[in-house]
Amino acid sequence: MKITAAQYAQAQDLLDFIDASPSPWHAVQTCANRLQAAGFCRLEEVDRWALESGGKYYVVRGGSSIIAFAVGSQPLADSGLRLIGAHTDSPGLRLKPKPAEDAAGMVRLGVEVYGGPILATFADRDLSLAGRVNVRSGSGHVSRLVRFDTPLLRLPNLAIHMNREVNESGLKFNKQTELPLLLGVSADGSKAEARFRAPIAAALGVAPDDLLTWELNAYDTQKGSLWGVDREFIANSQLDNLASCHAALSALLATPAPAATCLCAFFDHEEVGSESAAGAGGSFVQDVLARLAGQARLDAEDQRRMLARSFFISADMAHAWHPNFPAAYEPCHRVTVNAGPVIKSNANQRYSTDSNSAARFMAICAKAGVPCQQYAHRTDLGCGSTIGPIVAARLGIASVDVGAPMWAMHSIRESAGVLDHHYMIAALSGAFAE
Repeated sequence: MKITAAQYAQAQDLLDFIDASPSPWHAVQTCANRLQAAGFCRLEEVDRWALESGGKYYVVRGGSSIIAFAVGSQPLADSGLRLIGAHTDSPGLRLKPKPAEDAAGMVRLGVEVYGGPILATFADRDLSLAGRVNVRSGSGHVSRLVRFDTPLLRLPNLAIHMNREVNESGLKFNKQTELPLLLGVSADGSKAEARFRAPIAAALGVAPDDLLTWELNAYDTQKGSLWGVDREFIANSQLDNLASCHAALSALLATPAPAATCLCAFFDHEEVGSESAAGAGGSFVQDVLARLAGQARLDAEDQRRMLARSFFISADMAHAWHPNFPAAYEPCHRVTVNAGPVIKSNANQRYSTDSNSAARFMAICAKAGVPCQQYAHRTDLGCGSTIGPIVAARLGIASVDVGAPMWAMHSIRESAGVLDHHYMIAALSGAFAE
């Protein structure tokens, strides 16, 4: 398999992007840093906007969702918008508001299961904490990001001598009693709460009592890697769906002067249904589009024309065919790694693709010189969904669901293909240039 130095560089940049983004709040900060470096101006929802033709902007909601856009040279009502959506969150374990407890001299942290992770993959990993903390300040409170690069936590397995059926019955955890993460040994009679607060307060340079609230998740400290005989595969956490965020952002940054206005929308809370102010089920993208239309002085008629000429690509990862589990896949829809982006279809509208939008994406790929594949889920298995149907329904625009093929979706360590990430960037760049 021939992979160029430039394609390896794209894959490594993806790994660096993910490694810098161990929580949705860090992912948005990583995006913002790259956008600012490329000349994008930050907007605030509480301010009045003054957009310029050819201007590049971004806006953040809730700290964990971000929309970036480049104003095109053509009138909005005549060209419509080119939108790509993805999500910043991944399944995993989130700390409870009061997580620390003493268990016979050991401090452990209570967690809630966020979304649908493969829980067994969290066992025996070098875990740490990342997210945001609200800290007391003179004006009330301020939100601060925090991450620990070194392992703080662990979910040790029970020895096989005490769980003799584990290899036959599978590794299972009771979510309430067996998932709490071990933090350390109770020291010098200190309470578990103090043991938990101390490292966070030290990292932020504040007093432990000044920590008010937090949204923290456990993450795997092992960095991403390339693997395979020819280093043709990627391994990392959160490929679902930071790989799509990185591909879309890379495509936007590679489109400096678009004809049509181009927009990337990366939402939080997809893994838990999207129904939040910062999620795709909220008003974030509609509010931004309304302000774009207002800045362009579009009346109600022209706003409808704008939406009718728009196209939305919902970019989320896809299920690659696994040679060890061939029975899990629909015949004739076995998509393979490093064979190109996947168009995802479902008759029950779990994906937003229809025959027209699929053909349009095929044409985009063909023009970009990118192969593409088609996927449908086995009929006797429940099919997951994406932000695609949600955004398409709220905006009333043509939409397609696509994604790069991957293995072990929702594992703490997922895998995908180097070439597929290159193909996805090229296809999304073609969509912005359409």
